[in-house]
Amino acid sequence: MKFITRSADKAGVIGVIVAAMGCAACFPAIASLGAVIGLGFLSRYEGLFITILMPVFALVALFAYLISWRGHRQWRRMLPGVIGALLVLAAAVLMRFLGWPTAWLLYPGLALMLAASFWDLFSPASRVCIPAAADHEHCC
Repeated sequence: MKFITRSADKAGVIGVIVAAMGCAACFPAIASLGAVIGLGFLSRYEGLFITILMPVFALVALFAYLISWRGHRQWRRMLPGVIGALLVLAAAVLMRFLGWPTAWLLYPGLALMLAASFWDLFSPASRVCIPAAADHEHCC
């Protein structure tokens, strides 16, 4: 289960970033980065990325953060990822349904999701002992 949540977390973050790179009109800063690394061809799929892929990958990452939290109970580790995923979801929904420019939501959300992923990658979480679970052998 730990491998699945760690992988889903990373897949969600990468999916959101690639989806944002495909929308040059919506998110020019990250789209220019995508064009530099050869992802300029994604611009023709802009509608698909914004309406479907970005929210789906943000939801995957959000669920991975929440499921991971159930295992290690460290809310400080979970909070940046969850807030970031919610910001990305809000950016996608506001862009899709209201047509608002939402780069001011997307970029901080991506930064928080990346920070949470790097934190988990370089310093994996371990379960925190709580008094009710102190007698279990799974508690560290």
